[in-house]
Amino acid sequence: MSNERRAAVLGSPIAHSLSPVLHRAAYGELGLVDWTYDLFDVDEAALPGFIEGLGPEWAGLSLTMPLKRAVIPLLDEVSETAASVEAVNTVVLTDDGRRLGDNTDIPGMVAALRERGIEQVESAAILGAGATASSALAALARICTGEVVAYVRSEARAAEMRQWGERLDVEVRTEDWADAERALSAPLVIATTPAGATDALSAAVPERPATLFDVLYDPWPTALAARWSMYGGAVVSGLDLLVHQAVLQVEQMTGRTPAPLVAMRKAGEHALAAR
Repeated sequence: MSNERRAAVLGSPIAHSLSPVLHRAAYGELGLVDWTYDLFDVDEAALPGFIEGLGPEWAGLSLTMPLKRAVIPLLDEVSETAASVEAVNTVVLTDDGRRLGDNTDIPGMVAALRERGIEQVESAAILGAGATASSALAALARICTGEVVAYVRSEARAAEMRQWGERLDVEVRTEDWADAERALSAPLVIATTPAGATDALSAAVPERPATLFDVLYDPWPTALAARWSMYGGAVVSGLDLLVHQAVLQVEQMTGRTPAPLVAMRKAGEHALAAR
């Protein structure tokens, strides 16, 4: 009987995902020679059929956009963490056929900050208001003791962020994106915007900035992260987030702990350098 175990990342588009690099590096370090990790371009319409077609050799799935919410009705159980932001990025397929959904982005953010010595902050700022911003709020619910100010481009987005704050029990104040330079003096700034969106803010970085968590990793560094580092501030990157959330995925899917963080990060850095 084959000992083959399979896992994969699903999303659309998916070709540039680093998840296979990270998970395969983990399998190599852990000696899991019968484990494979692939990627599949799957959109919301194709997701139910894909999941129904999985055989008993499947151990888990990583999910990226646009599937994190679409997968929820297809699951047997969803963790409190995932339910809190209505987003599942991890599905564990159990031996008895159950599908368990979780979100490792949120504890991944907390772990990436903890690695840099940030256990707690008195206040924070979020740049942007998309799906990643709600995960950032959920992470801040665990480590921020005071107010979170979100800088957004529309009143509709502002209302969404205030609603997420109420739901996650975080004190959220919203400000217009035009005033985003004010965010840069916060003890912790989390940039959740697409590539290029914060470039214009780099000229306004204060002389002694605190901590920037920029969720992008390619291209890296962003203009904001580069200036932040130049001025001596601490920078947490999107690769840090990607690695820490993948560590938790590997542990859940394989049952092996701890997952090899250092080897996974090194593999990710090599892959990015080769692009």
